[in-house]
Amino acid sequence: MSVDELVRAATGRLRQAGVASPEVDAELLLAHAMGLDAPQLRRARVMREQVPPEAHGAFLDLVVRRADRVPLQHLTGTAWFAGLELLVGPGVFVPRPETETLVRLALAALEPRPSPSVVDLCTGSGAIALALAHRRPDAHVGAVELSPDAHRYAQANLARTGLPVDLRLGPAQDSFDDRRGRVDVVVSNPPYIPPDAVPVDVEVRDHDPELALYGGGADGLLLPGLLAARAMVLLRPGGVLLMEHADVQSSAVVALLTGAGWSDVTDHDDLTGRPRVVTATRR
Repeated sequence: MSVDELVRAATGRLRQAGVASPEVDAELLLAHAMGLDAPQLRRARVMREQVPPEAHGAFLDLVVRRADRVPLQHLTGTAWFAGLELLVGPGVFVPRPETETLVRLALAALEPRPSPSVVDLCTGSGAIALALAHRRPDAHVGAVELSPDAHRYAQANLARTGLPVDLRLGPAQDSFDDRRGRVDVVVSNPPYIPPDAVPVDVEVRDHDPELALYGGGADGLLLPGLLAARAMVLLRPGGVLLMEHADVQSSAVVALLTGAGWSDVTDHDDLTGRPRVVTATRR
C-alpha cells in the first residue's frame, strides 16, 4: 500500500476510536514507523510512495494501540515542547502546548535580569527548565522532581539536549535550601486537579501518572499552596513566581496568592483564551 492509502485507512480507524486529531496522529505514527520526519512523510504521501513491509507491520501495531487511546507521545517516545524534542513515556507527564504560555511569561520576567537564578518546582520531564535554559544560556536553572520515574526522563532529556540544568530528586516543597533568598524566578506546573475531577480524556486519565495530576485537598490546591510558600522562601525580594493552573481555578489561585502576601498577582490566558498561568511578585 502507498503512504497515502495507509494514512487514509488509519485516519478512519482513529476517528472511530475518538482520537481528537486522527489524520495528524496517523501521519506522525507512519513517519515514526518509516524513520521519517513529518515533512518527509507528507512528501512521500503526495508522491504516493510505497510503504516498506517492515514499516507497514510496525505501523499497523501502532495504530491499534493508538485506537486503544495509548498517548501518541508514548508510542513515538517523544514530545515537542518550546522547540525541543523531549523523551517521554509511561511514568512521566507529557508536556502540553498550553504550558508554553508559562515559558513565554517566564522569559519576559527574566528579560531585564543578567545571569538570573531560576528554579522549576515539579519539573517532570524537565520541559520548562530545559526550555528556559535553552532560551537563556546565561541563566542558572535548577529543577526538582519527586517521582523517580519522571526524574529518569528528566535526566535523559538533560543528556539529550546537553543543557546545563541542576536537576535534583525529592519533594519540591523542601528543595534548594542552598538558594534561599537568591532566586530571581520560580516556575511550576504542579499537580492541581481536585480529587473528584477525574480527567475526561482517556490519554490523561489512564496514562499520565496520578502523582503529576492531583494536587491534594478538596480543591486540588494543597500542593500549589505549599509550592507557593516554598517559592516565597527561595525568591529574592522582587522575584517572580509563575504557576500554571486549571482554567476553572483562576479566582481561587489568585485569592490563594493574594492572601499569602504576594503582590502584583495577575492571571494570564493561554493561546486558547483560557486563564492558565498566574504571576506574582515577592514583596
